[in-house]
Amino acid sequence: MKSNTNKSLAKTRTGIDGLDEVTEGGFPEGRPTLICGSAGCGKTLLAMQFLVKGITEDNEHGVFMSFEEGVKDLTQNVQSLGFDLEKLITQKKLRIDHVRIERSEIEETGEYDLEGIFVRLNHAIDSIGAKRVVLDTIESLFGGLDNSTILRSELRRLFQWLKDKGVTTIITGERGENSLTRQGLEEYVSDCVILLDFRVIDQIATRRLRIVKYRGSTHGTNEYPFLIDESGISVLPITSLKLEHHTSNEIVSTGLPTLDNLFARGGFFKGSSTLITGSAGTAKTTLSTYFALSSCKRNERVLYFSFEESPEQLIRNMQSVDIKIEQYVKSKLLYIHASRPSLQGLEMHLLLLHKLIKEYNPLTVIVDPISSLVTVGSGSEVRAMLVRLMDMLKVKGISALFTSLTPSDQFESSITETTISSLADTWIKLSNKEHNKGRVRNLVVVKSRGMGHSSDVSDFIITDEGIKILSSLSV
Repeated sequence: MKSNTNKSLAKTRTGIDGLDEVTEGGFPEGRPTLICGSAGCGKTLLAMQFLVKGITEDNEHGVFMSFEEGVKDLTQNVQSLGFDLEKLITQKKLRIDHVRIERSEIEETGEYDLEGIFVRLNHAIDSIGAKRVVLDTIESLFGGLDNSTILRSELRRLFQWLKDKGVTTIITGERGENSLTRQGLEEYVSDCVILLDFRVIDQIATRRLRIVKYRGSTHGTNEYPFLIDESGISVLPITSLKLEHHTSNEIVSTGLPTLDNLFARGGFFKGSSTLITGSAGTAKTTLSTYFALSSCKRNERVLYFSFEESPEQLIRNMQSVDIKIEQYVKSKLLYIHASRPSLQGLEMHLLLLHKLIKEYNPLTVIVDPISSLVTVGSGSEVRAMLVRLMDMLKVKGISALFTSLTPSDQFESSITETTISSLADTWIKLSNKEHNKGRVRNLVVVKSRGMGHSSDVSDFIITDEGIKILSSLSV
């Protein structure tokens, strides 16, 4: 399918989640795009996904010319992603042509050209009416043929021929030391160049994508994390930061009637973000689970992102205070995704949450606790990640609740408290205090944008029947 978001340049959708947003419509239609990067960064997969999505979603047939992997290897490598290449080949929607180049079997005599490749490629394109073409990895020709001057001239002619043919082409290339590619292919493919990077920092691996240039089109200029999973590649664009999201006047309950009484409207604004902070043992998770249960009772899907407890542990612990969520987990109205923060980097957590939200389509999202993310990133990195997360949730109109562990020292603030308390619409602060040789829990609503609220400090206790607020005053 063609995209005309840019008046001066027609574009072809990539079909890759997030990449069309980053490129503002896709790759340049009828022109070559260079995908470069080091080994294992996902070049071949991105190119194959471009072809498969073009066939299955936009009915645009494709040709994949490989200079490294054979048809059998390519087919097996993408089976785990749900790509049935054999079926597409049988339906004459896809052609895979393996050009085998063995230096020991080649003898160069005088001048030569790539006319044989032109003929094979032209036949493959015409035989199925292809609109998309991939050349992977054409740099292999330099290892098989010595005369680079002739080869470069022939490659320039090949890329121009592809333009004249009107097919949208991806060319993959290996990252060079002093240039984007080892052989300087970016000199010939000047319309669109995309760099993939696979880096490991502090033992945490992250894949990133950057648009180096895109002639005739505006585009995202940042580095964007991308994920490779069982569905293929998905890219996480930075969502809109123009503060133009829709706001709702609808009120949703906190799940605890006595807590609702602390707000003039009787709860939170739907689609707003709430932050609950407190030291260990102040009932942050319990309050967040009340909110989850309230959403489930309204028949709204809830995505609960847990960084400390497994689903079974959370279900068991909440039963001890008479919060029963197991039935909603079984009915899939409540989905608990539990993982350790150290499993992956900050942006990968954000990308995974973005992906789960798209698949599960929840109306409520809970992240418990966000302070755990400090172990895999600096304060500024955590803030940047949470800004993007909060913005994404607001754009989608999702009610969000975040918990954050704060130091027990009342004069010390946590990184997450100081960095995102200003971003949250509502901030509830919990604390533990020693009183008469015992411990007293209390809470205070620090702020609630657009709504009157109690400013009193309210004591509460946790019983077998749940949380009991002892000294709450209605507003």
